[in-house]
Amino acid sequence: MSKFICSLLLVAFIGLPYSTGDERPNIIVILADDMGYSDIGCYGGEIETPNIDALAENGLRFKQFYNSARCCPTRASLMTGLHPHETGIGHMTNPPGTLNHDAGPDFPNYRGVLNKDCVTVAEVLKPAGYATLMSGKWHLGMDRHEIRPLQRGFEKYYGCLSGATNFFYPEHPRGMFFGNEPIENPKSTTDRRFYTTDAFTDYAIQFLSEEKAEQDRPFFLYLAYTSPHWPLHAHQKEVQKYVGKYMMGWDKLREQRLKRQIEIGLIDPKWKLSERHDVAWDSLDIEKQREMDMRMAFYAAMIDRMDQNIGKLVEHLKKNDQYDNTLIIFLTDNGGCAEGGTLGGKTDPFDLGKWEATYGAGPSYGGNWANASNTPFQKFKHYTHEGGISTPLVAHWPKGIKRRGSLVSDLAYLPDLMPTFISLAKATYPSNYRGNEIRPLTGVSLTTIFEGKSLKRKDPLYLEHEDNAALIQGDWKLVGTKVSVFDGPDASKWELYDLENDRTETNDLSAMHPEKVSQLSKKWLAWANQVGVYPKPSKKNFKDGRN
Repeated sequence: MSKFICSLLLVAFIGLPYSTGDERPNIIVILADDMGYSDIGCYGGEIETPNIDALAENGLRFKQFYNSARCCPTRASLMTGLHPHETGIGHMTNPPGTLNHDAGPDFPNYRGVLNKDCVTVAEVLKPAGYATLMSGKWHLGMDRHEIRPLQRGFEKYYGCLSGATNFFYPEHPRGMFFGNEPIENPKSTTDRRFYTTDAFTDYAIQFLSEEKAEQDRPFFLYLAYTSPHWPLHAHQKEVQKYVGKYMMGWDKLREQRLKRQIEIGLIDPKWKLSERHDVAWDSLDIEKQREMDMRMAFYAAMIDRMDQNIGKLVEHLKKNDQYDNTLIIFLTDNGGCAEGGTLGGKTDPFDLGKWEATYGAGPSYGGNWANASNTPFQKFKHYTHEGGISTPLVAHWPKGIKRRGSLVSDLAYLPDLMPTFISLAKATYPSNYRGNEIRPLTGVSLTTIFEGKSLKRKDPLYLEHEDNAALIQGDWKLVGTKVSVFDGPDASKWELYDLENDRTETNDLSAMHPEKVSQLSKKWLAWANQVGVYPKPSKKNFKDGRN
């Protein structure tokens, strides 16, 4: 063979990013929507989740993993490895056809869409030879094509671009999309009656099957369910499994879940159960109790159905010999949701036809059940207290995780996922992308934990959403609500907790340790200025849309 031909073959080989015998893992991220810390079985709940529980039993459960307290800020951080403010989603994305959360050009970190100063996981993994697939809820901008999944690195997409939708009869502008195209009267890929949870799974499996047949690359799949976000829409097959089971009420349910959490080692028995949110169950009359039982039954049914679909996805991986070398991450975007009022709003939960046909902030299950979902913590979605930001996180990867069946005590949060995926994919995080300077990552790879070692994190964790803020450093947690006015934080609003002895945040130590509050609040403010929490727009800026 001539030197010329050998040179050509060498150049051709080098030009191929990876060989067909690629041993890098497939990566699947499964995100639940508005589900609490204690709802699934492996985190203390009574809802039937055998498939998620099996992943936990043969993988890892993180005791202390944090999200960003709200739907789209969490998604922004998950997709980019940055804090939400750095991505342009310091508050929320805009509802369809509105500029409600766009504070205008004077506040670039509050524009309500992913900006060009960040890259998504898909934009990083695709050049490294990964298929990039997504099914489910996007919620990172929708009104222009350039801010949708296909324009942010995903090769295939099916789902809802908006934040919430009707589960049985989704209609535009909160309807289904295939790629960039809106779908009227959507159907699943199977004969099942249309239901978003089923459809998202069916299309995810279709995308995996197509990739296996066409190119057989390692894949990154983002499966973002809307379950169990309101409106509470569920199949009666699952609902009837739970009707009557919640007549015990939220007070006894919280005690029951806490007992199990202590038994399985998730919760330290010295931590006190946080106070009940509002109304005592025994203060309700029997008719109201039956109504609230029904609301919780619908909520449980939605999680049950989601778990069944996760089982279907896992079975597909097994049949295609992809199970052992696929990292599956399961988590939720925020704590249980108290939206809709203490008792879930006015929509009658017994009017089942109306439940299937309507969309709105109700029916929901209300603040008292959300309090139970977040057992043993206080607060909910929106807040940076433990109930708002603590997520169950299950990691399963038979070929790559050594500590199978273990509980992970290391402190971790969303910005750690991007470095993890980059490390596993042997990808490169860019400093410049399409002519734009990209913000650096600050998270750490979790591969150290997969190898059976400690993360040994040194830097604090920082959070902020809607003037709810937190800093966690070691065992200390600085947290507060309404901690900022528009020109900077109000130090009097901070609370201080020792998470080693009081992760349920029942004993505020701020008055005993004012020097620690001062020290940590200064760190938080320096971070807030660095990532663009400030300047913070006023409510008027948001209400009026663009300046």
